[in-house]
Amino acid sequence: MLPLIAAPMFLASGIDLVVAQCCAGVIGTFPSLNARQAETFDDWLTEIETRLAQYAATTGRTPAPFGVNLIVNAYNDRMQQDLATIVRHKVPLVITSLSAPDKVVEAVHSYGGLVFHDVIKARHARRAIKSGVDGLILVAAGAGGHGGTLSPFALIEEVRAFWDGTLVLSGAIANGRAILAAEVLGCDFAYAGTVFIPTVESIAPDLHKDMVVAAAADDILYTPMFSGTYGNYLTASIEAAGVSQHDARTSQPRTMTAKNDPDRPKAWKDVLSAGQAVAQSHQVQSTADVIERLAKEYRTARARLKI
Repeated sequence: MLPLIAAPMFLASGIDLVVAQCCAGVIGTFPSLNARQAETFDDWLTEIETRLAQYAATTGRTPAPFGVNLIVNAYNDRMQQDLATIVRHKVPLVITSLSAPDKVVEAVHSYGGLVFHDVIKARHARRAIKSGVDGLILVAAGAGGHGGTLSPFALIEEVRAFWDGTLVLSGAIANGRAILAAEVLGCDFAYAGTVFIPTVESIAPDLHKDMVVAAAADDILYTPMFSGTYGNYLTASIEAAGVSQHDARTSQPRTMTAKNDPDRPKAWKDVLSAGQAVAQSHQVQSTADVIERLAKEYRTARARLKI
């Protein structure tokens, strides 16, 4: 099994992708809000559990566990309902984002589940640790979505100085060498999202998949324009939405976003996200093929370094 967690991607990760990831030996995850209704979220969990159990019964192999991303802030009016569903299904891993996950930790620990929290700075890590999380996901520079700006060399060392628990590294992870590098730097897992956007099983629209395949690192822009918080977006989607790159580059946090301007293109839906490792995706292919490549590169890198 690769030391890899597949990141939960809004409007890209769904049932088929999670099941394919887990069956290929990678921890698969998805945002609860990708199931557009609370009742649908319950159904998704049931289907994932059923299909993974069928895979184990048919093959005799144990799939990797799966996880759910829960947004912890006032904008998520489904948080309590989704958390109750998570507890009822005893989801093995819950990934929390944005605010401190105090109540989530208490609920998930009640059945023996684990909580990992996204952080982009050491001060966020300290606050999450106070909540009792089991792991920290260090979202370093180059990550898709609401990525951070710090180098992993700086962020990992700063957090490791006060945390000896599970660490996961996010940020431009798209090949097996990067997965091994995360381990060498002191992390327990790597965290990859963008590489799974252009897969057959992803629920991302074909336009998003094609843009990732066509893009290079220079085609990613870090801007707060569309959600009020800095994030990485494909410039081709920004231009297709009728926004100039200059305007997007000079936008200030929490000013003219889609939240307070109905005519502004919406993050994730109109303006599409990806991380800086986009150039490492060359075609739309199956999730199993992507993971097979990552595993081969990982083994080759280990052998080369004689680890």
